[in-house]
Amino acid sequence: MSLPSTAHRTRAPGWIVWSLRAGATLHLLGVLGQAVLAGLFVTGDVDMLTAHRDNGGFTYAMLYVQLVSAILLWRPGRGPLWPALASAGLVAAETLQIVLGQERVIAAHFPLGMAVFGAAAVMTAWTWRGTA
Repeated sequence: MSLPSTAHRTRAPGWIVWSLRAGATLHLLGVLGQAVLAGLFVTGDVDMLTAHRDNGGFTYAMLYVQLVSAILLWRPGRGPLWPALASAGLVAAETLQIVLGQERVIAAHFPLGMAVFGAAAVMTAWTWRGTA
């Protein structure tokens, strides 16, 4: 999967671009942390489940920073709409992810987590390569 063309770079104010980069990067780090903490939990360290839950809250909060920044990039920043739509899609996916985790539907929770990681990685890479 290739990143969207950088030919459509935006002239959005720097604070919008940097808030999107920060939100997306911190969100991606949180998602990666979720995988690490889940792995530690399933190998027998039951205390990691609490850390996984707490990190999930941080990760979800950073996703909302990303979403608001992506909306600001689009309007008033005159940037592309797709980052806001992709961020909204991630909010929907992570909301489902939270429900699946709370209900212990691990057969769906694990693969959805992998999909979220892939989408978050693409989004974060674009914020650093596709924005001016």
